[in-house]
Amino acid sequence: MHRLGFVLLVLFGAALSSAFCRALPLTAKEVGLMLRSGYSSETVQQELSVRHFAGDCDTATEKTLKDAGATPALIDAIKSGSYQSSPAEAQAAREQLALQTERHALEAERSRKNDTLYQSQLARARNAPAKIEQPPFLAPFFKDDLVTWKNGSLVRFDDEPLGKKKLIALYFSAHWCAPCRVFTPKLVEFYNRIAPQHPEFEIVLVSYDKSPFGMETSMRDAQVPWPAINFAKLPGKEALKKYAGESIPCLVVLDASGKVIFDTYEGKTYRGPEKVLTDLDAFFAKPSAAAVAATR
Repeated sequence: MHRLGFVLLVLFGAALSSAFCRALPLTAKEVGLMLRSGYSSETVQQELSVRHFAGDCDTATEKTLKDAGATPALIDAIKSGSYQSSPAEAQAAREQLALQTERHALEAERSRKNDTLYQSQLARARNAPAKIEQPPFLAPFFKDDLVTWKNGSLVRFDDEPLGKKKLIALYFSAHWCAPCRVFTPKLVEFYNRIAPQHPEFEIVLVSYDKSPFGMETSMRDAQVPWPAINFAKLPGKEALKKYAGESIPCLVVLDASGKVIFDTYEGKTYRGPEKVLTDLDAFFAKPSAAAVAATR
């Protein structure tokens, strides 16, 4: 069982990840992930000038990098081990990195504003009379902030159907967490079995990874079929901390208004996510499951 302080992750995760990355050369897998995530070959080459490339660029590696979008110039640089760019190329790479940083900052600010709106809506919903039907606040909270694994890369998730979901499971997980790597395939099997029969149900991944590459690797290795919060948008989703415990993997099932239906924790006691799957199986086995979900 891994113990994890969410606040510690937010405050120090980026710094630790940055320090770790500087200490190690880039692998072919990491270079490929960078390219598929939108980094240009020039920007990757600039990073390689500091960290270098791990291993040799054999035929298979070259094909993998080309499939990810590597330019011939980047391939040649990796083969030769000479990563120095021309002044103009280096300047262009720095400008692209600055633009990406600015875009991520704007996205994080927008997510923080959405978080404030969500908190306000959730407070009003909890104070509303019990008999009044509550609108689905989780769907607007995730709007435009979800991605999904499709055809070998992360793409934007069409979140419009999310507004019709009655049960949404938040899955707190990370690729570095060994118990998560054991449980995630079980959750994939459960989802593929249950989701087609119960369109009112969805899972959303809340990554505890230290980098977008870790999250993408986790989704790729397990062929995760449900959406995830875009790694760049996670800083604006602090409201979700209230549903997470100190240990991962953690699975929490909510209704559309944010009310907890099933939880990995019982009070402060960690029961494990398998217990939630058992609870969900029992719930969906009821003939009136869909009707019950609709009224929660």
